Amino acid sequence: MAGRHSRTRMFSSPAGIAATAAVGVVLAVGGTVGAVQLTSGEAATPVVADTVPGAVSPSATTSPSPSASAPPTASPSPTVTASPKATRSAQAASRAKTRTAAPKPSATTSKAAPKSAVVDSGSCGASFYDEGQLTANGETFNPDELTAAHKTLPFNTRVRVTNPDNGKSVTVRINDRGPFIAGRCLDLSRAAFATIASVSLGELTVRYEVLG
Repeated sequence: MAGRHSRTRMFSSPAGIAATAAVGVVLAVGGTVGAVQLTSGEAATPVVADTVPGAVSPSATTSPSPSASAPPTASPSPTVTASPKATRSAQAASRAKTRTAAPKPSATTSKAAPKSAVVDSGSCGASFYDEGQLTANGETFNPDELTAAHKTLPFNTRVRVTNPDNGKSVTVRINDRGPFIAGRCLDLSRAAFATIASVSLGELTVRYEVLG
């Protein structure tokens, strides 16, 4: 038994061909109309852009054409302002007053040293000596110092000796014993004797004052 084959029926008559062409035209026109409607629907729908702070729409950022830009204008030259004149302030009132000299500091008067009290006085003969030796209080005798020898006065007692002939006086310190000659109460160092008289005299009568 032979097998059966299915075949597709083809329209070979002119009527079939015309019908087929008509169907194709209808399909083509329908697709075009749908596309046009779809396009018109999309165009009618407004597009809302998201509002973003600081965002600039494309239309706003469109740069103007070079021909539309205005020509640059020359900047005005800076104006020169005159510097303010220096003005002197009014003279201070204190400078208009009569100036007085500053008071001079008063000189301080130095107080005189209190005079030593005289505890004894008298007159006697006085001589001098200049030999190098030890004094009675253990010092080395120095003829150039203002010292003197006395028989009884305590050591370091001060005695003012005055030559009555010329009024010259000298104050000596007792550091030795003597003189051991009658009529004499003081034996002065050479320097002390030369202060009130010439050493060529050797001996003279003096006035003495024992100072306390």
